[in-house]
Amino acid sequence: MDLTLDKILAISQKPGLYRLLTQTRSGLLAESLIDGKKISVNIRNNISILSEIAIYTLTEELPLQEVFKKMRDKESGEPTSISHKSSRDELEEYFFSILPDYDEDRVYASDIKKIIQWYNILQSKGLLSALDSEEDQTEEE
Repeated sequence: MDLTLDKILAISQKPGLYRLLTQTRSGLLAESLIDGKKISVNIRNNISILSEIAIYTLTEELPLQEVFKKMRDKESGEPTSISHKSSRDELEEYFFSILPDYDEDRVYASDIKKIIQWYNILQSKGLLSALDSEEDQTEEE
């Protein structure tokens, strides 16, 4: 499946990640990466496109794609060594190991939990390669 992060969505009030299928007059049609179910999403829902999410560090905002790459490198392409359900201290310690300069005042345990969960969904679906294909496209432009 050739998929880039600008086609993967996080939708508020809905678990997991979704692939953008098409836009409609009132919103969009998306498919769950977890169970493959298609859903219609109203434009009023809070929808985040993964390629547009960045994580605060002490010096800059690092694109989520770069954070996922650091996680993939740490885990050698495997699922994360901790669960998104781990304790707050474990989540922060793990995140600190991949991103030592993340801004602890602006990146919450709930954010780390989501990032770990999203990474594991992408990993389980074989979509971590999407992290590299976007880089290649950017270099060609």
